[in-house]
Amino acid sequence: MLQSIRSASQHWLGKVVLSVIFTFLIAGVAIFGVEEFFRGGSSTAVATVGKTPISAEEVRTAYQNQLQRYQAQLKRTLTPDQARAMGLERQVLAQLITEAALDQKTTDLGLAVSDATVLRAIQDEPSFKNANGSFDRALFFQTLQRAGLNEAMFVREQRSVIARLQLADAIVAEMPVPQAIREAVHRYSTERRDAAVLTLAPSAAGEIPAPTDEALNAYYENNKASFRAPEYRSLNLLVLDPAALAKPDEVSDDEARKVYEANPGRFGKAERRTIQQISFPDEAAAAEARAKIESGETPFETVAADRGLDPKQLDLGTMTKAELFDPAVGNAAFSLEQGKVSEPVKGRFGTVLLRVTAIEPGTVKPFDEVKDVIRKEIALKRVRDGGFDKVQDAIEDARASAKPLAEIAKDQSLTLLSIPAVDAQGNDPSGQPVAGIPDKETTLPAAFRADVGNDTEVLRTKAGGAIWYDVVKIDPSHEKPLAEVRDEVVKGWTAAEIEKRLVAKSKELTERLDKGEAIETVAQETGVPLKTITEIGRNQAKDDLSTEIVERIFTTPVGKAASAPAGEGRAVFKVTAATMPAFVPGTPSDGQLVTSLRTALADDVLGEFIAEVQKSAGVNVNQTALRRAFGGEY
Repeated sequence: MLQSIRSASQHWLGKVVLSVIFTFLIAGVAIFGVEEFFRGGSSTAVATVGKTPISAEEVRTAYQNQLQRYQAQLKRTLTPDQARAMGLERQVLAQLITEAALDQKTTDLGLAVSDATVLRAIQDEPSFKNANGSFDRALFFQTLQRAGLNEAMFVREQRSVIARLQLADAIVAEMPVPQAIREAVHRYSTERRDAAVLTLAPSAAGEIPAPTDEALNAYYENNKASFRAPEYRSLNLLVLDPAALAKPDEVSDDEARKVYEANPGRFGKAERRTIQQISFPDEAAAAEARAKIESGETPFETVAADRGLDPKQLDLGTMTKAELFDPAVGNAAFSLEQGKVSEPVKGRFGTVLLRVTAIEPGTVKPFDEVKDVIRKEIALKRVRDGGFDKVQDAIEDARASAKPLAEIAKDQSLTLLSIPAVDAQGNDPSGQPVAGIPDKETTLPAAFRADVGNDTEVLRTKAGGAIWYDVVKIDPSHEKPLAEVRDEVVKGWTAAEIEKRLVAKSKELTERLDKGEAIETVAQETGVPLKTITEIGRNQAKDDLSTEIVERIFTTPVGKAASAPAGEGRAVFKVTAATMPAFVPGTPSDGQLVTSLRTALADDVLGEFIAEVQKSAGVNVNQTALRRAFGGEY
């Protein structure tokens, strides 16, 4: 869990993701184990944790974030009823209560996170980095805008997330792992077994006579579900794809060159600088420090150490100007000569002095090398800025006037995709995948929810396009008559009969082995090759032994025999030996075991701590405000 928390804290929506981890850990305690958790009150807050209120707006925002996350994972839209059935509302409420309780605890303990730490976490976030792996300030603001967050809100939330992580680290850091646990796991994972194995092939079942009509009919009746035809649907699809509408050939070289000259950093490698930064409480302190550095009285590194900066915190990293979170810092850093110290710079997080220690010059690709890419981008932008909406509106108007999709496709010079028959998995009646269905995971579920003649809604594609669809015909799922599937039924009956005979044969051989007969003698009498396999590891397939057979070997006592399925046949084996290396504390393997077990123990301890934090803080939910926040009954 702690590793998951660390990962979550590095995400640009770390607050939401980290909260999800806490939610699943303590949701049961939060919802069912805290006294008076669901007792209503007169407060307008949805809930209070200690003295900390949780507003309706916080609840709605968290709900929408969580809903979008689930929809992205499931790749489909969730209705309010579906979200409620998944317990989304309870998860969100437990999430916010957990956050409030932990934030209050960090405040009580006096935990604080520096501006430099928050800034570094934001700059290191992969979601804010461009294709070159560098922080992109424009991408940062665009991402926050899409998430409905402003800069101040995001920085505040990140500060809280980092504080929670620090608290979690303090609780479970270097947790001891008892030797008894390590020794038990060592025995389980390092045990090796030897076994003598003989495999009964299907031919060992002997000649299987043709089934009687009565036997065949009985097998068919007992296994009808295996011989059902799935539901098939005939569909018409009209796909509107922005890329297909784009016409790069209509974009002139002059237009492409203007874009090229206006964005040189996009078509090459931008200049990168390695920057160091020291923060000061005010401009006067920064100016005084700079004077000492310039006079040679005090080195830059000494000033940083006097300010309490670790050498690792001194470097902002090597980055482009666009990657710098603070514009004022970026402008100053990229106007400095290498090795020089800047004048005091008043940035977003206070006053700083900067020094550039290295400069990597930028390069730009020639226009002829990138002009085709630029043309495609311009053409696609034209489509998205107007052409796409125009065609989409025309299609929607035609749909409203009850025009068939085939006629609409002809009017708009688009291709109609007609699918004669497809099942819910995207296969045709022969069992082969139907080619060409766009966004299959979205289109097929929608088509199988609709009915013939339904007024269906347009679907949105991952590429920003649209799909209109009509269900032309439905061939319902049905049982195939015995006459139609007779060959398949005969095949199934024969396989079942072979399996039954092999099970009986393997039981007979196992009993002989357990009575003391040598497995070599049994193998010779049955005419089955004998194979001895050594050093078999638990849960690891080896040679011809599947993991299922290996599992059965490890549940069989040494000196005893057993059997297990082996493909179309059956394996009969006798466990001949079991060995295990001695447990030696302090070895590298023991060290690795300590690391993995410490993580599991830390999860348990952290879970108990979170539950106790909530209990101590006190939690109360206003049912009336809660229903209003979610827009209905809860």
